[in-house]
Amino acid sequence: MAELDVQVVAQDHAVWSGAARSITGRTIEGDMGILPGHTPVLSLLAEGELTIEPVDGQTVRAHVNGGFFSVDSDKVTIVANDAELREES
Repeated sequence: MAELDVQVVAQDHAVWSGAARSITGRTIEGDMGILPGHTPVLSLLAEGELTIEPVDGQTVRAHVNGGFFSVDSDKVTIVANDAELREES
């Protein structure tokens, strides 16, 4: 099964990296979902929740604010002005 290679970083720290099945996040143009094989895209991030479905493990959620979202050849790079992982309850 195809997977995404994901890197999520904030200005001053790494937030999360690994293999994922899917990612959803909010851009300035609206919510975007990414699956393996997605068309290349570059978009500006809006404030909101980023949800990552890892290949192994539980769903990862982070609050992000500003930055950009890049997808190319199943490689996803998210560079946020500010990003913090959310604790699962």
